Amino acid sequence: MFPEYRELISKLKTEDAHFSRLFDEHNDLDQKIKNVEANIELASAVELETLKKQKLQLKDALYEILKKAA
Repeated sequence: MFPEYRELISKLKTEDAHFSRLFDEHNDLDQKIKNVEANIELASAVELETLKKQKLQLKDALYEILKKAA
């Protein structure tokens, strides 16, 4: 995610607790979505869509923080 901001992401993960929490939430959702799609975890189509929307909202929030910090 955002390879052009790799260094800034590393910096913000250690210096900005809010960014770090959002980043971890995004990664947790990403893993949950992968697990559902691989039939490791169960979820309805509606639940999966909700997870994907939540992940996208987190990604948008992370991107806004990255743009402001860059």
